[in-house]
Amino acid sequence: MRTPGAILLISCYELGHQPLNLASPLAVLKQAGFAPVAIDTAVEPLMDDSITQARLVCVSVPMHTALRLAMRVAERVRTLNPAARLCFYGLYASLNADYLHQQGIEFVIGGEYEQALLALVQTLEQGNHATLPGIGTQSQPAAPILRRLPFIQPDRQMLPPLQRYARLQQGDEFALVGYVETSRGCLHTCLHCPITPVYGGRFFILPREVVLQDIRAQVQMGAQHITFGDPDFLNGPGHSLNILRAMHAEFPALTFDATIKIEHILEHRERFTEFKALGCAFIVSAVEAVSDHVLSHLDKGHTRADVIEALAILADAGIPMRPSLLPFTPWTTLDDYLNLLAFVEQQHLIGQIDPVHYSIRLLLPPGSALLEQPAMRPHLGDLDAAAFTYQWTHPDPRMDQLQRDIAALVEADERANAPAEETFYAIKALAEEAAGLVLSAAHSSRPSSIQKATPHLTESWFC
Repeated sequence: MRTPGAILLISCYELGHQPLNLASPLAVLKQAGFAPVAIDTAVEPLMDDSITQARLVCVSVPMHTALRLAMRVAERVRTLNPAARLCFYGLYASLNADYLHQQGIEFVIGGEYEQALLALVQTLEQGNHATLPGIGTQSQPAAPILRRLPFIQPDRQMLPPLQRYARLQQGDEFALVGYVETSRGCLHTCLHCPITPVYGGRFFILPREVVLQDIRAQVQMGAQHITFGDPDFLNGPGHSLNILRAMHAEFPALTFDATIKIEHILEHRERFTEFKALGCAFIVSAVEAVSDHVLSHLDKGHTRADVIEALAILADAGIPMRPSLLPFTPWTTLDDYLNLLAFVEQQHLIGQIDPVHYSIRLLLPPGSALLEQPAMRPHLGDLDAAAFTYQWTHPDPRMDQLQRDIAALVEADERANAPAEETFYAIKALAEEAAGLVLSAAHSSRPSSIQKATPHLTESWFC
């Protein structure tokens, strides 16, 4: 296993970022004396030689899109190198373990994966087939690893340069982007979130110096902006702020973005003036909906009024919010959808939301906390294991059709590089048509001036 290429680590998609889920296990394996090879198929080809030389292929699956792409990789591996052992690791690995084992994925690792990967490599090298804690097999299912583990600085030397990934766009200017995390897991248990069934409300702090070393390494690679990819940056507010202050002291021109819950924006409202001074370009927040009824079903912990207040807090600090949305759930009515679009217009958010968000439909992976909710059961269908989700049907057929129509529109406009405002009003026309309203209303309410896009990453958000 110490021959270069015997261990092949693969990432398929990480939201347009240089994959931390490769850099972190690379560091752990190399420190232990192994010589893994890493490939990010999102930006570079996976050559046949890399597959045929591997004895163990480990694929990172942190999200739904990555898992769908990973299954294609696994099929190639089985065709070209049937003797190779296959391992999937990450959030969506443990959620879909049963199906993955059925498809020939021998090992599945969820939760804190680095040390488990190292243990797997060491065990295979020794020819020992004993059961390993935290590593699921066909004969021995395993729960995700949820304990504090030693963290070391990620190794990014083998990865493609930052120039191959998403950039920060501010007006006509573009900047290279680095990506770090200051914590893993999440204190909160929103019912629709895939982190909830894996971490169950637990989170782990990464050492301050490890995070800062990773930032330094990416600045040396050319990064001018850092994305903090924590599920919620203010789960550990003191820790996060200390890292921001140290980063700004060392790199005063460096900007950043982070993801923060609405309730944390309200709770820590006094911090955002300092955030702006420290280089905050924008904040992502999982607004999801502006219907209190829908928000209660998701157990989001905020209300429509809270969203309005959070927008005002950030605006006062000079920081734009880029909301993420979940507009299609079993409880979202057509009126709710129209009200969401009206809210976006009233709050002048058209330029702050990637159009793909208007098409997002609730995913229900195996283990989702929503599956046990009485309000979900009337809408719930069978598990589509190959699609990694339970099926569900909206009580209003117009909503399922509208979601399909909007998804097709957004995809076409994305390919055509259409302005977000143009897509927004086309979406509004579709929604009003579904409601039987006068189509011209969508255009008569259009403002005379275009709402300019706020600072954003050039990769649209996909789950």
